Amino acid sequence: MNRLLMSSILTAVTGRRQTTCRTASWWLSPDLGSVCDARRLTRDKLAAWGLDDQVEAAELLVSELVGNALEHAYGPVRLSFSAEDGLLRCEVEDENPDLPHMLIVDADAESGRGLFLVDVLSCCWGGERTARGKAIWFELPVFARAETDAPIGALAPVAA
Repeated sequence: MNRLLMSSILTAVTGRRQTTCRTASWWLSPDLGSVCDARRLTRDKLAAWGLDDQVEAAELLVSELVGNALEHAYGPVRLSFSAEDGLLRCEVEDENPDLPHMLIVDADAESGRGLFLVDVLSCCWGGERTARGKAIWFELPVFARAETDAPIGALAPVAA
């Protein structure tokens, strides 16, 4: 579902439109310890933004994408988040221009399911080549908890 359609649906359901855009970005070193760093950064930033309902899914998907980037690319990896119009977008950039594709794996395979998880748990995902390599992204719908008398499920601006 594209961003504009999702925003329209959320506006129709809640009667409110989230207009505040929050962004965050970090460069991660090209070693496997960066997967743990990415998970921690995800938990901390989403909690700070009041997006607790998506921490678990975002943390899992971020670790898959960062792990893939570290395994198949070279150089530093950039992890970025933006939250706007009821959507959380995560991007993982690396210096390898080859776009990934989902694999069909045997039930006993020990790897190869990362993009399948991204496909199942996110509302949409994709990849695009960049000047430095590629960026793989996913989006999750978010409902920030309002500190006002807004109805349950209403969107509230997320804090920086």
